[in-house]
Amino acid sequence: MLMARAHSNNIDIISFRGAYHGCSPYTLGLTNVGIYKMELPGGTGCQPTMCPDVFRGPWGGSHCRDSPVQTIRKCSCAPNCCQAKDQYIEQFKDTLSTSVAKSIAGFFAEPIQGVNGVVQYPKGFLKEASELVRARGGVCIADEVQTGFGRLGSHFWGFQTHDVLPDIVTMAKGIGNGFPMAAVITTPEIAKSLAKCLQHFNTFGGNPMACAIGSAVLEVIKEENLQESSQEVGTYMLLKFAKLRDEFEIVGDVRGKGLMIGIEMVQDKISCRPLPREEVNQIHEDCKHMGLLVGRGSIFSQTFRIAPSMCITKPEVDFAVEVFRSALTQHMERRAK
Repeated sequence: MLMARAHSNNIDIISFRGAYHGCSPYTLGLTNVGIYKMELPGGTGCQPTMCPDVFRGPWGGSHCRDSPVQTIRKCSCAPNCCQAKDQYIEQFKDTLSTSVAKSIAGFFAEPIQGVNGVVQYPKGFLKEASELVRARGGVCIADEVQTGFGRLGSHFWGFQTHDVLPDIVTMAKGIGNGFPMAAVITTPEIAKSLAKCLQHFNTFGGNPMACAIGSAVLEVIKEENLQESSQEVGTYMLLKFAKLRDEFEIVGDVRGKGLMIGIEMVQDKISCRPLPREEVNQIHEDCKHMGLLVGRGSIFSQTFRIAPSMCITKPEVDFAVEVFRSALTQHMERRAK
């Protein structure tokens, strides 16, 4: 955030509703998930914009996502023409026209939203939004904390799946395979802008052990073909879970790419109202008791987030899917009583 402001000499930064970019007093301005907000001031100069969610948002349909699995909502878009993308871009333009200054500092985005429930945007949206931001003098920042290092399968970085080259990239988690480390990458020009206004240092920056671990992780990803495995096994898993959407009325959406998958639970497929938290909790506990650990996300915690180790195998996927099916079956039986 500081680099974007130092380089652009502007203040306003835009991020999506539902975005999660951290919980520090500064980054909380970028995070737009209610449970992480504090009743204290912080993160000034940050403006939210509509999340282009093709499942839960007002626009989107069966051709929008860069995923083997699309929404069940139909659309009438012609090939290479996404009406949902165009509608969400108009909303983004409205934010630029009404909520920020004529010149802005930047735009933060996760290539796929993680904490908000593995939300994917219409194809082409991020590329067009980035062009609009740069026209206002801002820089584009890709938050690759959850999407980076080959997890999405088709590309090493999430921003590559959107045909976007960001000005700044933040990364963590996968960079250390469990070891606590993170990094920021930018251009020499932007880095110099920060150096001109701040004598920046970090007690843990350039830690030799962290650097050795990060290098070892990159070697293993390459030697064990984990990016390729994420593509193959992740697609296999997505298609397996998609069958559960056809089988159970309470599975509203299955989405994702590679080994980053979201399963959104609903009361029914017509209203798509979120399944009540207590019911999702029961399914979650049943999965845990049968040996399957999954995460949760979305505003109402109604989406199961699945992001397993990149060394997961197809037999392990089969086990996970069968456990999840069993948990759903048990829940439907409870409902029927």
